Amino acid sequence: MENSPATPATPAPLIDVPDFEREAKARMPHMSWEYISGAASDELTLRWNRESYDRLRLRPQVLVDVSHLDTRVTLLGRQHPLPILLAPTAYQRLTHPEGDLATVRGAGAADVTMVSSIFSSHPIEEIAAAATRPLWFQLYVQRDRDLTRELVRRAEAAGCEALVLTVDTPVLGPRNRELRSKFSLPPGVDRANLRGLPNALGAHRSTEGAIFSALLDPSLTWKDVAWLRSITKLPVLLKGILNPADAVRAIETGVAGIIVSNHGARNMDTEPATIDALPEVVAKVDGRVPVLVDGGIRRGTDVLKAIALGATAVLIGRPYLYGLAVDGAAGVTRVVNILRREFEMAMAISGRPTIASLDASVIWR
Repeated sequence: MENSPATPATPAPLIDVPDFEREAKARMPHMSWEYISGAASDELTLRWNRESYDRLRLRPQVLVDVSHLDTRVTLLGRQHPLPILLAPTAYQRLTHPEGDLATVRGAGAADVTMVSSIFSSHPIEEIAAAATRPLWFQLYVQRDRDLTRELVRRAEAAGCEALVLTVDTPVLGPRNRELRSKFSLPPGVDRANLRGLPNALGAHRSTEGAIFSALLDPSLTWKDVAWLRSITKLPVLLKGILNPADAVRAIETGVAGIIVSNHGARNMDTEPATIDALPEVVAKVDGRVPVLVDGGIRRGTDVLKAIALGATAVLIGRPYLYGLAVDGAAGVTRVVNILRREFEMAMAISGRPTIASLDASVIWR
């Protein structure tokens, strides 16, 4: 009797962000995976970003009418249906051939705002043309201030509604997984917003023995934040604030918002987890500007915990890249919708039907 052919195994369904992470790792080239998933040095902060959310316990409340859940938040005068934004991530064509264009379509389908990176794989004009939801633009002030001014002008002309200035990266950190994988930009991947300039295709980081990069300005100070505000009518948010004293200084400089971030743990290891840094920053800001937070968010319960501890909204980075790697625009949408569903479930089971009802009392002390 002949053996029957083996029945192909049915692929396991992708039902949460960790499922998408495993599938993305299986599909992506090793060098690209090491770039998006790696962090600084021993990657302790990367682990703490996740573990600190896991340590926070939630206090349920029963017999509350949760038949109608309201997840809307207002940011910079615009209402957002969900307190989740897509954080800026560079070189998205490492993850999927359509890169940022797929991401912005996925963001539109999920009804969330994307923050487009200065180091995007497509020009901001093309990304904006594909956007159906508000778009923000992330910026590193370049050593050439005229170039920076031109990038701001282009973002304004493209219809971006805010500028996100990353301030925590005077130099790149020791990203050892990148170095071991010999990371470089492969053919077809460039810094599209810098095309025609010498640093459009240059090395991602400085040579061995040096720490400074042509893409970053280590001389950046608070005066430059004031200068940036003076050349644009767009609201400016600062991304990369962990120190409460910096949050106070930022407000004094007139910024429109603060993003508590440790750069996905990619710069300096043993910095605190962002959810641990958040409450002190929120206390110092005292409601004067919105405070957002990124880093380590993998579950809808994480979103709830961040809002409960004072964040106006959260940003996700690696999770939507996992979705992008697995299924392009549809994958981005699916990841956001998974987090949306988990967040709504957590609100209902916690007995908190509105964003306004989420406060620190939902955390089990």
